[in-house]
Amino acid sequence: MSLEKLKLSKRLHASMNELGYFNAKEFQVKTLSRIIGGHSIIGIAPEGAGKTTSYVLGVLMRLKYTHDEAPKVLILAPNEERITAIVDQFIQISKNKDLYIMGLKASGSIEEEIEALVRGVDIVVATPNRARAVYLKLGLNLNRIQTFIIDDAEEIIKQGMQTPVRELAQSCGKVQYLAFSTVEHQKLHVMIDDFMSLATTIEVEDLGNTAMETHDLMLYQVPNFTTKINLLNLLMRDEEVFDKVLVFVNSKQTAHKLSQSLYAKKGEVQVLNPLFYDEEGITDVNIFKQMPNCRILIVAHEGASAVDITGIPFIFNFEVPENKDLFVQYSIKTTDEDVIAITFATDIELPELRKIEQTIGKKIATMPLPEDLVIFRPSTGPKEKVKIDESRGGSFHKKKESNSKTYNYGGGQKAKMTMKKKKG
Repeated sequence: MSLEKLKLSKRLHASMNELGYFNAKEFQVKTLSRIIGGHSIIGIAPEGAGKTTSYVLGVLMRLKYTHDEAPKVLILAPNEERITAIVDQFIQISKNKDLYIMGLKASGSIEEEIEALVRGVDIVVATPNRARAVYLKLGLNLNRIQTFIIDDAEEIIKQGMQTPVRELAQSCGKVQYLAFSTVEHQKLHVMIDDFMSLATTIEVEDLGNTAMETHDLMLYQVPNFTTKINLLNLLMRDEEVFDKVLVFVNSKQTAHKLSQSLYAKKGEVQVLNPLFYDEEGITDVNIFKQMPNCRILIVAHEGASAVDITGIPFIFNFEVPENKDLFVQYSIKTTDEDVIAITFATDIELPELRKIEQTIGKKIATMPLPEDLVIFRPSTGPKEKVKIDESRGGSFHKKKESNSKTYNYGGGQKAKMTMKKKKG
């Protein structure tokens, strides 16, 4: 789409052209007019969709250049690297010498930063923790903030900085709120709903032009590690269907823990190259294939070489791999064999999963959780069976009608369907 679609000022349009931007991205077209109009939005889009450029342009279009002691824009970012990148992008695009922008860095002197803030600044970029620390020392005046921006919200959540985000937002009063993330999930809404309940959500998917040929991929979104164990145990009850299963985890420690947590008959579960010498385990996946009484092999990516998955009908990614290439490696279809690859992911793992979807060029189908799954709730103490909360966003929100399913793959139903097709 042409850059003309964004209806930028002549100065900003010329600046974008000088930087090599001649086309507008879909996310920018959908969000920029709302940002300029002062609307609060939740922007959901993958890396490279133009989220940062959207709010940089929006802020520059709205900003009135007056030398005030108090900042007009506060941008929260997860780390110093992002802070530097955001400041640099504002300077490159603005080319306005009257723009006063400052990044607060955790490694700097807080007294020097307060002195600089008192001299006057238009835009402040900081981590939530640093911004809160400066605010509590009365060095960051939030009384004149017009726009409050959360950049890389998923990373801020991953680092556990939700509380300072909420405290700073509630100290700003009535302002424009902008939150940007690669995924929308329950933890995001827990962080922002108190002050962004009326915000408009704008979501854009960019999966590339070429889809890889993969095995049948499925996703279960679960709230935590313990519920993953419960779900795997529930599915593994169907011994007839799940007769040979590879379960990938990230570390040998997790492999050990999982092997101790599965309810299985003696000898049914093995660990490939186990962490402890006295643990049930084997050293070669081909041995597992020849063991009639063993149906579950747990494989840790940590320190492991490539595993030959031929002849194994089910692969479980119990954790989203830290290296997306590992996921792709075991997902690409290289033979005519029917393989089903099932992934368990928590909210924190979803951003990495979205990167994988970009790489393979397709969405992974999200399966409804089995009705008899025990969902672990840490706040309630012991495990209890509860109904899935579909009231608001996240892993458990009601699916859009276009994405809704009339079937349930829980307990191996999909696998049974596949098996029947083979026999037919």
